[in-house]
Formats: sequence, C-alpha cells, structure tokens
Amino acid sequence: MHSLSEYLIVFLSSSSSSLNLNIDLLSVKMVSQQQTKDSGSKKLGMVAPQDKSSKEMKSSKKMKFASSSAETEQTSQTTISDDSKTGRGMSTMPRVVKRKLQKLRPIVEYNKRGKGIGQAHSEMQSYIGVLARSRVPLVDKKWSQIPKDVKEQIWEAVDMAFVVGQGGKKSVLTSAAKKWKDFKSTLTRHYILPYTNDKEKLSHPPETYKFIEKAQWDAFVASRLSKDFESVHSQHAQIREKLEYNHRLSRKGYAGLEDQLEETMPGVEIDRSTLWKRARQDKHGNIPDPKVAEKAKLIDELQKQVSEGKVRVDGSKDVLTMALGPEHPGRLRGVGAGISPRQYFNLPKPQRVSFDDRLKESLRVLLQEETKKMEAKAKEEALRMEARTKQLVEAEREHFLTRRREGRRKRDEEKEEEKEKKMKKSMTTRF
Repeated sequence: MHSLSEYLIVFLSSSSSSLNLNIDLLSVKMVSQQQTKDSGSKKLGMVAPQDKSSKEMKSSKKMKFASSSAETEQTSQTTISDDSKTGRGMSTMPRVVKRKLQKLRPIVEYNKRGKGIGQAHSEMQSYIGVLARSRVPLVDKKWSQIPKDVKEQIWEAVDMAFVVGQGGKKSVLTSAAKKWKDFKSTLTRHYILPYTNDKEKLSHPPETYKFIEKAQWDAFVASRLSKDFESVHSQHAQIREKLEYNHRLSRKGYAGLEDQLEETMPGVEIDRSTLWKRARQDKHGNIPDPKVAEKAKLIDELQKQVSEGKVRVDGSKDVLTMALGPEHPGRLRGVGAGISPRQYFNLPKPQRVSFDDRLKESLRVLLQEETKKMEAKAKEEALRMEARTKQLVEAEREHFLTRRREGRRKRDEEKEEEKEKKMKKSMTTRF
C-alpha cells in the first residue's frame, strides 16, 4: 500500500478552547465508569512494540503526531505503539483528552481509496463514539433533526484532538450519526426489550450509562415500547435474518483489514475476494459458518483458476462477483461502506491514488497556514522587543542627559559661588 509517512509529520496549531476541554473532562468523568477496570492500569501508550503473531504485525506501525506549539516540539516527535491496547469505546477518551491538554494531535492516515487506517483512526472512531453517546441527547429522532450546534461541538472536539485531513468534517459527523444510532440500538436490545415486564429495571438508566438523564431515558423507553416501534423493529429483524454471510470485522473495518494484510503479505495484491474471505475468519483462521466456508472454498478455487489463466477477470466481473453473484446497485461487497462500484472498478489508476495527492496538498496548505501564523507571531514578538529596546535606550539617554544637566548646573552654581566669594574678598580688601 502506498505510504503517506513521508509527508504526514507536520506542525499544526490547535486552538485549545477551555469550554471544549471542560466538556471533555466532564465527559470522561461521566462515561469512564464503564471501563474503569480496563483503563485503570493503562498508561499513555509510550511503550516499545513487542513481538506478536504475524496477524498483529501492524503493531509495529507508529502513530504520528502534529504538535501545536514550539513548546511541545520535542514531544511532537513521540511515537506510540499499537501494542498499547486500552479496550474499545470509552477507555480511549482519557488518553485523548490528555493529549489535547498537551496540544498533541495524532495524524489520521488513509489508504489509496480514502478510507481511514491505523491506530490514530481507530482511536478517533472510539472518541467519536464517546462524543456521540455523551453529547447527543437520547431522543427518538433522526440524526438530521439533531441541532447543528451539537454536531458542531462534536466536530470541534474531534478536530482539536486529531489531524483528520481534507473533507474530514463530513466523515466525522457521518460516523457520529452511525455510532449514535448503534448506541440507541444497543440500549434497546440489551436494556429495554429484555425487561418489558420489569418496570423497576426500566425506571432508571442502566448503571453502565449513568450520564443519561432520567427524563430522556423515560421518554426513550416509552418510544421503544410503543406499537409503532414494535412494527419497525419486527421489519428490521426480518431483514437481518436474510443476511447470509455476516463478517467478523472489528471497528477497523475492511480498510484496516487491508492495511493489516498488506503488512503481513508484502508484494501480494489484495483483492476484495480475499478481504471478504478474511473478514469472516475467526482469530484462528477458521470459518465457523458452513455457508460462508463453502463460498470461501469457491473463492479459493476461482482465484487458482485465474492465476492459471483458466478464468478471466474483467472489471466488475471479478472473483467475488463470480462466487456470490451480481452486486446490488450502488453497493459493493468486500470493501466497506462509502465505496461504490463505479469508484472501485471504473476509475483509472492515476485517479484511484489521487486521494494521496489531495491529502498531501491539504497538509501542505495547513503547514503553510501554520508557518504564516508562526511568522506573524515571531514578527509581532520582534516588534515588541524592538519597541522595548527603544524604550530602554530612550530611558537611558534621558537619564544621561539629566545627569549631564545636573552636572552643568552644579558647576555653574560652584562658579557663581566662587565669583561671589572673590567679589566679597575684593570689597573687603578695598575698605
């Protein structure tokens, strides 16, 4: 995979807002209770990479940081190993807030298709999840109905904590919308529907999520127990039952899986059929689902025939399409959300990698802006020092002139006294 490391280390400014930091610290207090056990013994993550299995070779990759001030320039060279695991979700937030206070912003990296990869991206996604849970009201509404100022707060908090890159705001808020929806689904499936006959359980928010206001919780529970929601829930359940080949991916998604495979399989082209198959394997490399295992065998056979020249791959008619059948319009299996068939198959190769150039240009512009700010600050400081120097020189000059005037006045007075003495002596001698 094409690496962006040669131009991703940049120095950027992070206009730290005390309001946002206060809200972050409050959010940590509210939501960290769920994973106190996981995060209690964890450090900031400044540990050396350790030797693990080939499946975890990506742990050798380091996070890159953008420092926001000259004072933290030395710290900005710090790299953090992926081996510093802190669990999922909320447990990463205290570390993110600590780095914000230190004015350190991890740089989010992207693959050739513009999908986020690496530890910084994973931590950013966890942080977005924390913000979506703790800042967005728990209401029975669509994301489009959430006030803009709430969404803006989420974006500003993420932008202060990470160097997101070009077009980042849209992707951050899209992720926040999904995580907010997933959070409501989790509450519904695990804390409401199993206790429909237990009013005591439903009378207060779950212990895990004590930050939820009781009034919001009561209204949310009522909406989830309504007949309208029961009908919608039943429809969604029927749709889920029709899903045949569920993947086993973590939050890293297909982009993270592809990044990992390119680390462990250098020089091998990773196509979407390989990604689809690997996404359904367990940690031992096995495929528990018989239906999926059957398709995986078919994929292996088709890949072998392609390599032997017996089967020809042509555009969208690739190995995965042959194994699973035609794609649904506007969607593409084995690559993750946000990538359409047209983007994947029809773009010429120079355009496929042009995201790297756009990201590089974005970082170049950010670096130029930061350089201008630093130059302006240096110029302002130089002018201030020049004015201070002039002030000191003028004060010294005035002091010197005052002393000289005092000396002249004293000498004139002495001459005048001497003259008077001579006149008195002369008059005395005359008489």
